[in-house]
Amino acid sequence: MSALGRTRSVALAVAWRSIHNAFTNPAFLLPSVLFPLFFFIAFAGGLSGVQNAPDFDYKSGYTSFQFAFVCIQAAAFGGVFTGFAIAADFEFGFARRLMLAAPNRGGIIIGYMISAMVRAIFVLGVVFLAGLVAGMRIDGSLGDLAALLVLALCVSAVATLWSAGIAMRLRTMQAGPAMQMPVFILLFLAPVYVPLNLVAGWVHDVARFNPATAFLEAARGFVSGEPTKVGITAICLVAMFALAALWARGGLRSAEQAG
Repeated sequence: MSALGRTRSVALAVAWRSIHNAFTNPAFLLPSVLFPLFFFIAFAGGLSGVQNAPDFDYKSGYTSFQFAFVCIQAAAFGGVFTGFAIAADFEFGFARRLMLAAPNRGGIIIGYMISAMVRAIFVLGVVFLAGLVAGMRIDGSLGDLAALLVLALCVSAVATLWSAGIAMRLRTMQAGPAMQMPVFILLFLAPVYVPLNLVAGWVHDVARFNPATAFLEAARGFVSGEPTKVGITAICLVAMFALAALWARGGLRSAEQAG
């Protein structure tokens, strides 16, 4: 079997195991579903009066405005939760046995990334249905929604690579905060509650240069049928994916050296 074929076999085996564990163990799946639903209900419901602000000009309404954020947030934290699963696999010994048996260890990371994307699709489907029940408006076309899904899956892949790098370096569930907090801070230093032009103070200055701001504005553009910041979003994703891939590769080498 060629090196590509071995990588594909390892990736599919790891992805299948991770997906099976996620969908048969509520302890793995429920947090990734309940977390974005909680934010969606809390923000879209409790802060809906924000849409009456004088300069709030998002045509699809506040529920749709927050739905776009929850899509990105769910995708990012789906990657983080996958990192938790990787750390658990190391802590309980499975990952070490897997690395001994796998002929191409790069496929291990790819497999975990595939499983994170599958979980993200499921969670986004649940949130989308919840949004429709809540009266969310979708003004974008099917093409716009497909682009939104691609954006979310790319964010999921970057977050998975980031958390995999942490998990494989530390190889313990105690690494959870190190995976989660940087992602959490990055997202919440973006224009979460209101458009960027309504954000004031130092948060506005930070948000202008935060790549998560481009992700959110692109996602909101797809939902409203008015795509925006697509180019800068693509550049940010490519750069972040490349850096995260190098980070994950370094984590894999660290795990290999630890034995």
